[in-house]
Amino acid sequence: MKKILKPYTLAAFVLLLCLTALAAPSGKTSPELPSQEQQVKENEADAYSSISLFMNVMQLLRQNYVDPEKVTYKKLMEGAMKGMLRELDPFSAYETPENYQATIEGTQGSFGGLGIVVTNKNNALEVVSTMEGSPGFKSGIHSGDIITEINGDPVKTLELGSCVKKLKGAPGTKVSVTIYRRSDDSSKTFDIERAEIKVPAVNGTNLVAEKIGYIRLTQFSAPVAQELDKAIEKLKEQHIKGLVLDLRNNPGGLLSSAIESASRFIPDNQVIVSTQGRNKDDRQEFKSIPCEKLTDVPMAVLVNENSASASEILAGCLKDHKRAVIIGERTFGKAFIQSIVPLSDKGAVRFTTGKYYTPSGQLIHGEGIKPDIEIIISPETEMKLSRQRSTHPGIIKPEGKGTIKDVQLERAVEILKGISVFSDLGDHES
Repeated sequence: MKKILKPYTLAAFVLLLCLTALAAPSGKTSPELPSQEQQVKENEADAYSSISLFMNVMQLLRQNYVDPEKVTYKKLMEGAMKGMLRELDPFSAYETPENYQATIEGTQGSFGGLGIVVTNKNNALEVVSTMEGSPGFKSGIHSGDIITEINGDPVKTLELGSCVKKLKGAPGTKVSVTIYRRSDDSSKTFDIERAEIKVPAVNGTNLVAEKIGYIRLTQFSAPVAQELDKAIEKLKEQHIKGLVLDLRNNPGGLLSSAIESASRFIPDNQVIVSTQGRNKDDRQEFKSIPCEKLTDVPMAVLVNENSASASEILAGCLKDHKRAVIIGERTFGKAFIQSIVPLSDKGAVRFTTGKYYTPSGQLIHGEGIKPDIEIIISPETEMKLSRQRSTHPGIIKPEGKGTIKDVQLERAVEILKGISVFSDLGDHES
């Protein structure tokens, strides 16, 4: 294993190399350099200039800053790495040893949390979705809420990883979360007890109308394929003539689960999504796999601005293959590949190494999936519908006081009924 130099040692070493190269005598005038070699020389000069400036600023701070405990080499380098990665995109970051260990633990076994999905959006910690039945959902936190404080600490002073770590904790422990809600320009503080988060991937399988099936995917976790197969088999037994697939407020999950899900609705060996890295030869295609299929009924897919990641991969695939009509709002626009590289200080750097594209070549990250039929609803209505869907999935207008009509679902059913009528007419003509 190669020895990794400490950051400040590495910087000094690079400076020494640059100075040596500049001081080396040539003995004669060099011929004109080829363009590629010239570029390398210019890059070396840029590196020398930038590192020299960085070292000068570091020494200036170490010698003159009023609080010497804040300008140790370790703290300055951590700050520099955090700033360097933060400038690239909101999702690249330096993870301190403590945060990196929490990241590792978060991918192994169970953990306590609030059941909310957050992201760094426009320099704010925004709630993408709340998992139904979770502590966050029960407390009243909604998609679109901005978290401003965690246990009294302002979020603006914390990295995304630090925020997530503060929200997680042992089941049964409590955390105080302050949010700002744009819809009514108000701030609220919730004292929430953490719990172990277990949410089914498929939540709601029924007939939304005569011969029109409904499946709601809440996330793309490992067991989604098995749960989806059971849901499809149940609807096949009822001889459905159309299917509504509800991806609203689905924050995404595993790429493998998105591939498995898409494979249920398109023929084998069809492109589902492709990835592109920095270089041209870094392109990779992911295709549909053999499995039980449901390819003979028309589909409508419901999405909104909180449908993200794997949800966008699935929606984009079905749209490009003309397998489904996409209805609702433009999706979140978050789909990229990240690498996590451990460092010698037991921390790590997390940075973006690739982006996802739909089968037609549309970039998902930052763009989202545009619906074929756009139906925008207000944040207040979405909050009510989100709660309503948790208890009455696949019902356009539940009975009872205070319920409201799900106009996006209603439109999906209307379209599928229309397709079914035309299909029946064609059968009669033949």
